[in-house]
Amino acid sequence: MCLAADVPLIESGTTGFNGQVQVIKKGVTACYDCTPKEAPKSFPVCTIRSTPSQPIHCIVWGKSYLLNEIFGTSEDQAAFDHSTDADNAKEIEELKKESEALKMIRDATGTSKFPQMLFDKVFNADIERLRSVEGMWTSRRAPKPLQYQTILAQAGEAIANKDKILNDDQRVWSLEESLVVFNDSLDRLSKRILELKKNKKPEDPDPTITFDKDDIDTLDFVTASANIRSTIFGINKKSRFDTKQMAGNIIPAIATTNAIVAGLCVLQSFKVLKGEYAQSKEVFLTPFAPARLLAPDRSREPNPECPVCSVYFTSIVADLSRATLKDLVDDIVMSKLGFEGKEFVVNNDIGTLVECFEDGDDENLPKKLTDLGIKKDSFLTVIDQDDEDTLVNVVINVQEGTLKEDEKPVKATFSEIPEIPRRPKKLQPVAANGNGELNDEQAVSAEPKGIKRPHGEDGEPPLKKLKITESGTDIVDVDEVQSRAAGGAIVIDD
Repeated sequence: MCLAADVPLIESGTTGFNGQVQVIKKGVTACYDCTPKEAPKSFPVCTIRSTPSQPIHCIVWGKSYLLNEIFGTSEDQAAFDHSTDADNAKEIEELKKESEALKMIRDATGTSKFPQMLFDKVFNADIERLRSVEGMWTSRRAPKPLQYQTILAQAGEAIANKDKILNDDQRVWSLEESLVVFNDSLDRLSKRILELKKNKKPEDPDPTITFDKDDIDTLDFVTASANIRSTIFGINKKSRFDTKQMAGNIIPAIATTNAIVAGLCVLQSFKVLKGEYAQSKEVFLTPFAPARLLAPDRSREPNPECPVCSVYFTSIVADLSRATLKDLVDDIVMSKLGFEGKEFVVNNDIGTLVECFEDGDDENLPKKLTDLGIKKDSFLTVIDQDDEDTLVNVVINVQEGTLKEDEKPVKATFSEIPEIPRRPKKLQPVAANGNGELNDEQAVSAEPKGIKRPHGEDGEPPLKKLKITESGTDIVDVDEVQSRAAGGAIVIDD
């Protein structure tokens, strides 16, 4: 929102002992998304369901599989890696069979036999099935199935001390204590889901209970389930406190780190107030680094390929009771934004709305904007698909307004066609001719590829283009003081 409104932002954050501060100014400094971020950690289905080896595997199983199968809809798709390798494909098929069995158990929710039915299924029958696959355990410890009644008979002391167990976050529960918490949390969750179903309106979707690190009922269930499963596979168990951190992806806050980063934000704010964005710094707090506690660096320039800050922002007024997608494309995108004669697509946060090029999908053009989920303050993105003179993405903010009947249902908030920046061309690195120089015919320009169907190749066949190597010359700017502090060693990846 700060980028769209052209308001400077001092972005900061901490993760434990580490922290960082960054000044973000549209068109001047890099934004948070200018550097690609790592994808969230996911785990293969076969590891979670069949061969767990770490506490986190059992915690993810309890959180994203068992809880959702009993009180939700299905396994958490984001937590599992559903790749198409043979092991996963086989395990996914088994997963579907077990889901059917769990649906039958779910029908017993709220009954006295419900806890044992679930326990016998996931901690006995499923484990026996895994043990039957002998080849799976040639190089690892085979799991040991558990008997519900046997453990319950040994849980007399744990049952008597149930309240004390539930009030202790830091202690790791024994197997018997985990069973007591498993039964108790199931009882609490069963009452909740039955109450939700009782109060459900006919038009409402079926109620569900999902994991929340601050929901003590779901946290107890996941902790107890994970600890029982850990016992089966010979894995270290975790306390409820540790499970909350791991399941909720929590990194403990350090007061001194927050104080240091807050002070750095104030220092950068002086430069922002003076408009001295060129003097701003990206500062990284790394207390265990060998060189220095604070590592300041010049603010980076915006990444021209950044999908967030390299775009062109504008806004329109639309009479949503009349406006169609065709009105927006014809009267705004083509007439007012200068896309006439260009090939482009229009997207929203759901997906592609229209493809304006040969053989493109344009069946949504006659539909009203409201029928496509576009409402007040919605954002649309226009993506130029031309290979030459390509414009950066244009983000359109839709403002609702009442326009006269004799007026067009969409209206631009600007009068002249704006100067939309061009997307920078990329030059592919090319092979040198042996003396470090490049031949003219070796320089091959590479434009960013769009999503439209490619046209046939013109000119010489691709075989006559030289294969490109990744060798080249990098210019490295090194902070001399930091270099000395680090021992003067510089590693350059060639």
